Amino acid sequence: MNIKEWFYFPRSDRKVLLALLIVGSAALLGVWFLGNSNRQTTLTAADSAAIMQQRQQKGYSYYRKYPHRRNKWYYDQGTHQKIELSDFDPNTADSFQLLKLGLKPWMVRNIYKYRAAGGIFRQPKDFARLYGLTVKQYKMLEPYIHISKEFLDASTIYNYEPATERDTIRSPIKITPQERVVLNKADTNQLKKIPGIGSHFARHIVQYRERLGGFYSINQLREIEDFPEMALNYFVIPDDQLRKINLNSLTLEQLRRHPYINFHMAKAIVDYRRLKGPLRSLQDLRLVRDFTPEAIQRLEPYVEFGD
Repeated sequence: MNIKEWFYFPRSDRKVLLALLIVGSAALLGVWFLGNSNRQTTLTAADSAAIMQQRQQKGYSYYRKYPHRRNKWYYDQGTHQKIELSDFDPNTADSFQLLKLGLKPWMVRNIYKYRAAGGIFRQPKDFARLYGLTVKQYKMLEPYIHISKEFLDASTIYNYEPATERDTIRSPIKITPQERVVLNKADTNQLKKIPGIGSHFARHIVQYRERLGGFYSINQLREIEDFPEMALNYFVIPDDQLRKINLNSLTLEQLRRHPYINFHMAKAIVDYRRLKGPLRSLQDLRLVRDFTPEAIQRLEPYVEFGD
């Protein structure tokens, strides 16, 4: 028998088979559609709580699985939830408490990074510097910010702890807010009597003063790294004669020793003298890139132009 005869159906049979295929396909589509429409269910409160607990356990498992990442900042991403205000110390508050205060996860991350780098919030106003924090948010949180005493500046202990005779040998008694120290004449012992200044800053003040040739402005103390702002009010500068440097006689190496003259500036001074003769004013160097108007104004009190 020819193989074509096996697949040959009369015209009437072909119509019946086609009808059966159409009905079967329609039935399959109906079953699939009804099945998908019943998949979505409404979560109860218990279901939602179970899901949140599962997510928290997942995060905890990740922390246990990778103990070498303990220094990474892991915090709950959180969801949109009602703000719960409560007292907190930004130096010790964990991520869950910070998120409840209404802070965004990326803001919490910045707090963790700041603390990990050694940053300390010493007063509530320091928290206002948090990137992205609005004035409205800060005013809302300010009454709840409480900084622990252990994070306060150590110099504040002199306001409420009387010094004993033994303490005064190691740490001199601090002067009162009404007293002042002459900045260009005080030695390290006098400087250490100023609140906020210990041996470290007293030594740096004297060394920087010697390099400059004296201070002509109290604001120059800000050029010392991490200098405490609270100490600036205890200084005065009478009309003292500053020690000046002669730009027409010093060598390149001698010029470089001044804090306000870098290598390029010292070289420009030496080149000018060699090519054009003695300097008469710093304005002679105004066309040199490093001698900006600000640099000239800062250096001017310390220079002279003797031949």
